[in-house]
Amino acid sequence: MTIKSRLKIMIFLQFFIWGCWLVTLGSYMIKTLHFSGSEVGVVYSSIGLASLIMPSLVGIIADRFIKANRLYGICHFLGAICLFIAAQTSDPTLMFWVMLVNSMVYMPTISLSYTISYFGLEKEGLDTTKAFPSVRVYGTISFILAMWAVSLGGFELSNIQLYIAAGATILLVLFSFALPDCPTSNVKKDQSVISLLGLDAFVLFKQKKMAIFFIFSMLIGAALQINLAFADPFLHDFALNPDFKDSLAVKYPAILLSIGQISEVFFIIAIPLFLRKFGIKTVMLLSMVAWTLRFALLAYGDPSGGGFILLLLSMIVYGAAFDFFNISGSIFVEKEVDRRIRGSAQGLFMTMVNGIGAYLGAVISGKIVDYLTVDGVKDWQHIWLVFAAYTIVLGIVFAVSFKYKKDHDALTPVN
Repeated sequence: MTIKSRLKIMIFLQFFIWGCWLVTLGSYMIKTLHFSGSEVGVVYSSIGLASLIMPSLVGIIADRFIKANRLYGICHFLGAICLFIAAQTSDPTLMFWVMLVNSMVYMPTISLSYTISYFGLEKEGLDTTKAFPSVRVYGTISFILAMWAVSLGGFELSNIQLYIAAGATILLVLFSFALPDCPTSNVKKDQSVISLLGLDAFVLFKQKKMAIFFIFSMLIGAALQINLAFADPFLHDFALNPDFKDSLAVKYPAILLSIGQISEVFFIIAIPLFLRKFGIKTVMLLSMVAWTLRFALLAYGDPSGGGFILLLLSMIVYGAAFDFFNISGSIFVEKEVDRRIRGSAQGLFMTMVNGIGAYLGAVISGKIVDYLTVDGVKDWQHIWLVFAAYTIVLGIVFAVSFKYKKDHDALTPVN
């Protein structure tokens, strides 16, 4: 089996695990465990809290001490244990702590999977800019399949989704032994303490363009977390209306949401072209525009004829909202930083997106949802419009502050 084939299987299982629960866990906690919006937000904030330091820390370890592929398997083994425990948990406080530990070992594996992929592709003599999207797309496909499996199996409001994720994690642990060996850096005795610990990536904040890039990575990460925590509960709430209780959006909301992941497939394939033609600034701006459209369309969509079309459109633009930042941003970091700090730089990017950004997005959005809830009924239209206004402001400020020439775009390595 070629290295590229092994990388595709790794990425497939990596995101299948996440797809089993990431979108639907909020509905399970609200509808089955009867958690409040704030409690759901706090549980989802565990992703952000874990990502504040763990991706960077694990990236440092992978750069300096333990081969990335071996560390990858260890993290997933610990994650499988956490998912089994979470499936048996019904207390919001305990659920937070269990999911926090799970996030502490899962979130670093995303950046590790990218590091392993970049190394493997280079080992085969392939251009990472062109080859990586064709590998990463398998993660999107598996995320879709996981959502469909959970939805069609009737597990959206059940803890079975967590058991499935745990089982898939065990498979990935076993498969990690087949991944290519990633070398650690040779550390010289005369290096500084910062260099020895692999903290070189933080030096990137001295570059204005990189500092602004990482700040907006954090702010866009907040938008992503808002979507993950509350899109599925939003669709489930249409069941409160007798006219909608038998609609597709209510019976299989995860399947409807999966259209967003299907859309991702096409946008991932388009990333190399967009980066080459427009550069990273325009691509990131397109992401912010897409987030605004995503939230605005959700605000006015419903399971009726015309309203359902708006819901479908919101799923389609989600592909651009996610890919045009998360995947393009990873490629941008890969091309802009010294290869000696590749692991820690990817970890830093993950920390900003799924760390600080995710934490703020989860906690603040949970409070907004509760604030706009009256007698147990959530005012979803105004909730989504508040989030749309946030991404509009984000896009305007980014357009003014981020300076990056098209002729020196994300596809041009910096030595």
